[in-house]
Amino acid sequence: MMKTILPIFILISFTLSAAAQQNRPDTMKVQQLKDIVVTSRLPQVERRNDKVIFNVQNSILASGSTVWDALRKAPGIQTNENGQVTQGTKSMTVYIDGKQVQMTGEDLTAYLSGLPADNVSRIEIMRTPSAKYDIQGGGIVNIITKKSKAQGFNGTINGAYTQATFGSQTAGGTFNYKQNKLNIYGNYGFSNKSIRRQMNTYTIYQTPDSYSDWRGKRTIDPVNKSHSYQLGLDYDINPRQVFGFRVTGFNSDRNTDSRTITNVFNDHVSVADSTLNTNVRSNSASNNYSFNLNYKLKLDSAGNSLNIDVDYVPYANNSRQYVNALTYIQDKNLNNNFNIFTPSTQRINIWSGKADLTYKIAGKWAMESGIKYTSIASDNLFLYNNVLEGAFSPDDGKSNNFKYTENTAAAYTSISGTLGKWDLQAGLRGEHTRTTGNSITQQLITRRNYLRLFPTLFITYKASEDHVFSFNYNSRMERPAYMQLNPARSYSSPYSFQQGNPALRPAIFRSGELSYTFKQNYTLTASYSKLQDLVSNVTVQDNVSKTFYDTQQNLDNIEDYTLGFMTNLRPTDWWDMNVTIEGAYRKQHSMYTDGYFSSDDYILYLNTTQSFVLSKKHGIKAELSGRYESPVYQGVYHVDRTSDISLGFSKSILKQQGTVKLAFADIFYKNPYKLDIAYLQQRNGMIQKNDTRNVSLSFSYKFGKNTFSSRKRQTASEEERRRAN
Repeated sequence: MMKTILPIFILISFTLSAAAQQNRPDTMKVQQLKDIVVTSRLPQVERRNDKVIFNVQNSILASGSTVWDALRKAPGIQTNENGQVTQGTKSMTVYIDGKQVQMTGEDLTAYLSGLPADNVSRIEIMRTPSAKYDIQGGGIVNIITKKSKAQGFNGTINGAYTQATFGSQTAGGTFNYKQNKLNIYGNYGFSNKSIRRQMNTYTIYQTPDSYSDWRGKRTIDPVNKSHSYQLGLDYDINPRQVFGFRVTGFNSDRNTDSRTITNVFNDHVSVADSTLNTNVRSNSASNNYSFNLNYKLKLDSAGNSLNIDVDYVPYANNSRQYVNALTYIQDKNLNNNFNIFTPSTQRINIWSGKADLTYKIAGKWAMESGIKYTSIASDNLFLYNNVLEGAFSPDDGKSNNFKYTENTAAAYTSISGTLGKWDLQAGLRGEHTRTTGNSITQQLITRRNYLRLFPTLFITYKASEDHVFSFNYNSRMERPAYMQLNPARSYSSPYSFQQGNPALRPAIFRSGELSYTFKQNYTLTASYSKLQDLVSNVTVQDNVSKTFYDTQQNLDNIEDYTLGFMTNLRPTDWWDMNVTIEGAYRKQHSMYTDGYFSSDDYILYLNTTQSFVLSKKHGIKAELSGRYESPVYQGVYHVDRTSDISLGFSKSILKQQGTVKLAFADIFYKNPYKLDIAYLQQRNGMIQKNDTRNVSLSFSYKFGKNTFSSRKRQTASEEERRRAN
């Protein structure tokens, strides 16, 4: 596959290069304003000591789409349609302007898919966040929106249409009003997204006395309509005190139709002797709100300050699912009619408060300290009904009521400063957590009580302007999402279901990285990370009863030894290039179902983006991106290689206030999700296509003195809201 893709990629690059060279001026034009000459522009990807920065506003392919699509273009970031955002083995927690997005799973996908990427300035990727951040997740992806400090009224409007199998639309706008002491800001986004997922599956049930091969073809058509909005107010009481209020909302309505035909081949016979037709219709309505009060006090002119946040976060989800399955056996009549209706509700209430103090010691050492307390209550009700001749017959034995409470007290402190050529930062965060999971139906109570400490360390040595060395270390934790703990069974057919695990433990991440940067443009990295108790989806097949289900389990240890290289190049004035290369050696070992597995394999990741100025006079630009990920083992899952080549064009209009963009994503459709399991008695696999090949046309326009502005701050409930699904 690489032999086929790379020559095409190179050919497209040279074609665009030739077009740009034909239209470029003989000398580089600069704009002079009051004797200030502007000649530079930000590279698309930057690397700093504690983060990698992806400048979305400079990317045609990313900025003309949604925030969720832009994440796919960020270097090293992987996403899937289940709402997972990862970098290697690390799960990445999503923030917007320093505020954690408190959603997971399909809600996270729907939320970020409803936000226009044209409102985003850059995406910061932090593999090793400092102690001031909540320790949830292996790393942080911080999405920074565009800002302005100009007085008066300003904002943006944007819209896009994307055509894949079906058409999807997004639209949005932001505004900011600042006058003297008052700042009012807000945004709104709407998304109507329709896609088609096609999945081929196989499961081989084998015992000493029997052999059965189940082959399934599934078509899934989800339609998601969502509204996201935010309204905030900041008022300067006096030059030293600021009061703020912010409300954020997200409402989504998802309808999904799924059709599966499963042919069963018994005893190695090439003709199917039975067929299972399964139709699933589901509707899910989610409402997620966040109410925040903020007070900030500047203690003196030296930068000492106190910040206080109080949050209330209510979350509600109502789901209704119908499953109808008919089994046809050769030369016999239709039988085994399986018809169920399973409504479910989830209610989560989160109260949280935190206080952060920033101060200095001896005039040059900056200190940050803070405390936080969170109380969470979750109530989940799942009802199982057999449908007989149109009437519902409740089955209490398969229904479930699960209640979960969590109380966490946290404190942190960090210190940073400079000693000659050395920049130093060290921190420590501690969290004490008490949880209770109560499955009322199963009369099962699971309690946990633990205290964990998480140190961080950052060291940078600047030998000269051309030679910079750095080292960082941190440890973090990821608590399971609330639904991953719920033991209720959700059936997708008579022979398959999904089930949570209330006995899950939090995962622990530890990582260290050494890097060298030459001339601020070439960076080499060497890192080591260890992940313990990763919460992972596992599949379990019973070869006797021929049932198959997904559940959650802690994996023991995953270790990665990684070497990386990144550079930004400018071969000419009209051509910018970014290249990222990472190679890793991974060791895994863990208990899995009733056995033990271990693996050792090598991983390769390549990412490059080429940006071209085709016509500076007419404001026409082009962008070509390519990505490749080698096969990898994730636990016992063998995940096949993926690649992506995308191409985009943009043109400035309306006196540079408007932009039109045309983008072609995953042109060769090489981004499916394919995995296989061959472990002990487990023989199953799947290949899923997620409609990643598409074409989109977008328009954005900014009005007023500048773009969107708001005061950047973190609230107290950021970690907890993300885990709500």
